[in-house]
Amino acid sequence: MEPDDRVRDDNRPDDFVQSVGRAVRVLEAVGREPGLPVKAIARKCELNISTSYHLVRTLAYEGYLARLPNGTYVIGESVARRFRDLVTSLDRPPDAAVVLRQLSERVGLSSYLGLLQDERVTVVEVAEAAGSPYLEDFEVGLDVSAHATALGKALLVAMTPRQRHRFLETHELRPFTSRTRTDVEQLEAELGSIPDRALVSEHGEFRDGVSCTAALVPRPTRTDPAWAVVVAVADDDVPGRIASEVALAAADLAGSATG
Repeated sequence: MEPDDRVRDDNRPDDFVQSVGRAVRVLEAVGREPGLPVKAIARKCELNISTSYHLVRTLAYEGYLARLPNGTYVIGESVARRFRDLVTSLDRPPDAAVVLRQLSERVGLSSYLGLLQDERVTVVEVAEAAGSPYLEDFEVGLDVSAHATALGKALLVAMTPRQRHRFLETHELRPFTSRTRTDVEQLEAELGSIPDRALVSEHGEFRDGVSCTAALVPRPTRTDPAWAVVVAVADDDVPGRIASEVALAAADLAGSATG
């Protein structure tokens, strides 16, 4: 039995296609470490050299890998196109781009819209402004750490207590800064005390010297999608005027979604 034939997950389906699984592993390896030669890909993916060459050539032909002049490989343009397809498919209120752009113009800060879907907090819309601190994780299509960000906390408030407990128990609670709360009981107590439509803030929990304020977009029922809008400032707190604008934008988004 080849190394890659070993069962990696107890939930592997009976009709698992090994060649597809191997191709995905190759893409993951090259995505983590761009510029790998085929021999390194084979070693990292626990594949033999012959299988690796076949997979790499096929992925390169389809545009999912690109061969550099020195013979190493990086992710190809087809991956970027599939990412754009994913971003386009993400649900959002119809006027999200307009509302976020207007918010950013009023406050001079980048604004972000996040969605809670399949137990993931994902950024679905961004309106950039020059006055904001750079947050590399806050890009469209990327998952955001829920426990350490105002965006994530606002969306966790939208969960039922049981859903929230399961989420916190099954997700890594990474300490981004010395202020990040990683204790499940403390987080549950904090989040459980926040009213559904209250502003949610964090101060230096995700990045030192950065504060964020988020507002959950009002929704008719708990079965409707949960969105939240957020801004960040390079300061110890978000000024009240800016926080009020975030709340107004969330209300505008609610009207957009139901109008």
